[in-house]
Amino acid sequence: MKALSVRQPWPWCIFHVGKDIENRSWRTRFRGRLLIHASKGMTRDEYEDCLATVHALGMTVPFPAGLTMPAPEELERGVLLGTVEVVDCVKASLSLWFSGPYGFVLRDPRLFDRPIAFTGARGLFDVPDDLVREALA
Repeated sequence: MKALSVRQPWPWCIFHVGKDIENRSWRTRFRGRLLIHASKGMTRDEYEDCLATVHALGMTVPFPAGLTMPAPEELERGVLLGTVEVVDCVKASLSLWFSGPYGFVLRDPRLFDRPIAFTGARGLFDVPDDLVREALA
């Protein structure tokens, strides 16, 4: 199955607060179910940027009551977290999450019951089906 590494805390946003666009500098023709891998790396600036975005969007998008972003050390990294369906790749979007230049349009996020340790890679990469078969069942 194909996977995409995303630096935390953005994967957390995909699965918990409805982030429906994954911004990239490159386009893809891939459509279908895709594993989301939480990269090992995350800087304090990335965390703060995401936190500011989540708070700003909270003014216009209703988040579940009481939801707060985990502290940096609580975010799982270096793991497969779940799957999403990629339904399009766009150069413009009305989504509040879009910043471009390309946006992978995401639907139907499905978080695994428990993360699966795995080393990520750049671009779309393959994960052996037998590694995720149980999590997908």
